[in-house]
Amino acid sequence: MASSGDDGMDALYDHFKEKKYKGGFNEDNWEEEFEKIPMFMKKPPEELDPLKHPELACIQSMLYDEDQSPEELAKTYKNEGNHYFKEKNYKKAIISYTEGLKRKCNDCELNVILHTNRAAAQFYLGNNRSALNDVIAARKLKPNHLKAIIRVLNQRQRQCNAAWNQCLFLTIGVLCHIELKNYSQAVAWCDEGLQFEPKEKQLIELRAKADKQKRVEERNLRKAKLKEKKERVQAEALLKAVKERKIKVFQPQELTGQNSDDDDDDKEDSRVLRTLFDGINSENGNVVHLDENGNLSWPVLFLYPEYEQMDFISAFHEDSRFIDHLSVMFGENLPPWDTEKKYKPNNLELYFEGEQGEDLFQVDPMCTLRQILSHDRYFVKAGNPRIIILVRGSSFSKDFLSGKKLQAI
Repeated sequence: MASSGDDGMDALYDHFKEKKYKGGFNEDNWEEEFEKIPMFMKKPPEELDPLKHPELACIQSMLYDEDQSPEELAKTYKNEGNHYFKEKNYKKAIISYTEGLKRKCNDCELNVILHTNRAAAQFYLGNNRSALNDVIAARKLKPNHLKAIIRVLNQRQRQCNAAWNQCLFLTIGVLCHIELKNYSQAVAWCDEGLQFEPKEKQLIELRAKADKQKRVEERNLRKAKLKEKKERVQAEALLKAVKERKIKVFQPQELTGQNSDDDDDDKEDSRVLRTLFDGINSENGNVVHLDENGNLSWPVLFLYPEYEQMDFISAFHEDSRFIDHLSVMFGENLPPWDTEKKYKPNNLELYFEGEQGEDLFQVDPMCTLRQILSHDRYFVKAGNPRIIILVRGSSFSKDFLSGKKLQAI
């Protein structure tokens, strides 16, 4: 029997000796083959397919076995999150830390670390509000955590993981407050830490940065308030000048609303100013303004319906006459669109429309802008006084005026 057994082994040996094994490792593929073995993997696959990676699926089922205690599962998710964090895959790290927190384990220290680590991952993704919420949650779980942090910093143990987690708690909290422009809170957090360790360099630097930005913000706020006050005073003076001249401002229906009679004077004044400052040329700063001598200058439109053209005068002084501007605009150099050269100062007629555009009122070119704006039938529309200019006696002028109701002023 022994001889028979030996013969069998010899036959098996001879069989493998003749048949070359093709699945073995060699110097060209051993690293690639090792990477397929879960124990030696440097990086897990992005998506775990149980059919392609049955060994990994088996290991995962053991790691995340729901029969484990909440503390064990939370720790497993924490370690997984730390792995993703190290790989700078912060989104997956957040998912892992969140799963750990969902276990609701009774280990307060572990929950603090999960919140702190998730805060770090959120911070690196730019989610400052979420990061700050996690830091605050960690602080609520362990109110004396800040003191422990300072103790760690004081002992200069930044290399160990525990120190790193605790340093994150304070640093990320302060940095999030800075990013969210909560400079006062950032300074307060630093001050609280400096009570325990007055010479801590990291806290001193962060506090200096937050305090500097806080001062800049306060200075800008003071400037903004002064500017707002100045603009309010100017607006009140402008409104007073408009009222004194009895200038009427046309307000669109969307501004006045349905119950304008019930509005108080402040709302009425606000609507008037909004109409004056929201004109078609207001984006370039071309709005009515009051000079140091108490005189108004207006952005005025001259409309030429015959050629569908217009001229814009950005600052028409209220005491200037229309003829003075026309003499300059239609002097020696006529506009290129006036091919017939018929737009001459003494050959022009000026009109303005009534409130609803149904009437036309002829304007004497010798009148000043103030005289026209103060007329009881004139309304300033969209912040820009408008004057229609026609050539006296032209065929277009006759056709244009034929459908209008002319009024004398």
